[in-house]
Amino acid sequence: MVYVTGDTHGDFTRFTSPAARRLKKGDALIVCGDFGFLWDGGKREAAVLKKFAKLPYTVLFLDGRHENYDLLSEYPVAEWNGGKAQAIGENLFHLMRGEIYTIEYEIYFVFGGGETPDPAFRSDAKTWWEEELPTADEMIAARRRLEEAGNKVDYILTHEPSGKARGFMSGRGEAINGVNVFLNTIEDTVEYQRWFFGCLHLDKPMSKRHLAVFRDIVPVHPPASRR
Repeated sequence: MVYVTGDTHGDFTRFTSPAARRLKKGDALIVCGDFGFLWDGGKREAAVLKKFAKLPYTVLFLDGRHENYDLLSEYPVAEWNGGKAQAIGENLFHLMRGEIYTIEYEIYFVFGGGETPDPAFRSDAKTWWEEELPTADEMIAARRRLEEAGNKVDYILTHEPSGKARGFMSGRGEAINGVNVFLNTIEDTVEYQRWFFGCLHLDKPMSKRHLAVFRDIVPVHPPASRR
């Protein structure tokens, strides 16, 4: 089974919670950005990363708005399940922006990254990296891969929501940014079953197909259609 959760921000207890303990060998848990376990490159962090190898399931993560992109760039890129990914450990992989993967015979489109609303209050290359913001080339490459796939996938996983999904949150004063606008073009042209995203720190269905995830661990299939 494939499961999805939201921003972990370097908190390993999320992977030892009662919900996580129900995952079995062969399962996969996808983190929708702000993974946070590649942050300072210290010995303590290295020791925590080794703990992932002891988990019975595979952990996959998107990059988000709070990652150390300098550290992340040090890992080699290789083919994984039909797309490009970075192996951080034996059962720990970074799913890269705009890639399409086949997991348990279903198709996943992934697009990490985001746009921090307060970069002026953060320290460049210490608490904020400009690489968080997807480039025009990454957006063009993502659209090309989707077109090659017939603009049809089973699931979309992003860190930021599309502008449409963010619009469901009336009353919260959430501003639409450039990444949300780009994801609207995906929303308007790609056929998909469900769209999962982190970023908002909410566990809430925003519509029948849009699901904000944070602390909950949810299966990609709705309960009525689990296989």
